[in-house]
Amino acid sequence: MKVYTRTGDEGETSVIGARVSKDDDQVEAYGTIDELNSFVGQVISMMGEDEQFTDLKEQLLEIQHELFDCGSDLAFVNLSESKYKVSESMSERLELWLDTCEQENPQLERFILPGGTLLSSTLHVCRTVCRRAERRTVTLGKSKEINPAVRKYLNRLSDYFFVIGRTVNVRSGVTDIEYVRSQKVFRSGK
Repeated sequence: MKVYTRTGDEGETSVIGARVSKDDDQVEAYGTIDELNSFVGQVISMMGEDEQFTDLKEQLLEIQHELFDCGSDLAFVNLSESKYKVSESMSERLELWLDTCEQENPQLERFILPGGTLLSSTLHVCRTVCRRAERRTVTLGKSKEINPAVRKYLNRLSDYFFVIGRTVNVRSGVTDIEYVRSQKVFRSGK
């Protein structure tokens, strides 16, 4: 099988059930999710065999599969709810992972700069690409009915990347860099 088909040479691509422009909102949404999935794969590769990240690596691998599910749910022209792959339970599980990792992190008082370790910095890239995927999905939802669980999942997932970016720094013995011009903006909650 050849990878190239030449069918997109004129600026159109196939979604499930139609052909659309390559810059269509639908393609932008699932394409940004695909971009995010590539960055998640990079993070997993960067973790290597380091045992201190085994739990996070397993979570991220599951997230990669779920990102494919998100893209699939957004790739159909007409999709019935019975065929949705993304469910509310996926966001609920992310919340459990968030809560567990947050217990390792120091109290947050000010905004932080993306940084610390290279791994943490790359997780912040994942967070920002995830936010863009969420925005693209919101835009798509204004013109087409979508699975609302995808939008919720992406919203929660960006929070997850923020939290584990901090967790990676903690486990690596690196302190988050506070935004020095910030007032204390977070209330004590721990």
